[in-house]
Amino acid sequence: MSQPVPPPSGNPFADGGVPGPYPAAPPPAPARSNLGLGLLAGVGAAVVGALVLGGIMRAMADEDGSYTQLGILALAVGALVGFTLGKVGGSHPALPFAGVPLALLGVLAGQLLGFAMMMSWWAELETPYQAPTTTEVLTTHFSDLFRAWKEQLGAMDLLFFGIAGYEGFIITKKVSA
Repeated sequence: MSQPVPPPSGNPFADGGVPGPYPAAPPPAPARSNLGLGLLAGVGAAVVGALVLGGIMRAMADEDGSYTQLGILALAVGALVGFTLGKVGGSHPALPFAGVPLALLGVLAGQLLGFAMMMSWWAELETPYQAPTTTEVLTTHFSDLFRAWKEQLGAMDLLFFGIAGYEGFIITKKVSA
């Protein structure tokens, strides 16, 4: 059984006392502004985005030499770069401007990686054991790779490149604010 607790008796301010002053509010947290760490994290996000973009491009390739490219992946790379720059780098004024080229380079690297993986796979289907690896396509046959990428580049690709760069700028600004 519990025992009843009597309520406190009387008014605590009856003897004329006033409550003490409230403690001061803590100072606001210092603004984060780490340009070096933000750029390093942005480069890492661009690399991760490029790897994912290239892998999904290769996964959506068909044996007949065709492929499906999703423009939304370019937007995801731009958003990832912008979010990472804003969160890690903070409110440094140069970071939104760094988000544009980092997002564009991430999308470009991802598309080139995807094309290299597809070219290697398609060559392996035609001539097994003699086909170049993805690394060889990226290094030895880079001019062929870049030429093939430029031939496939269309207006929608350019639109998604532009949107990815815009996202790299805007999302960095919004997240760091």
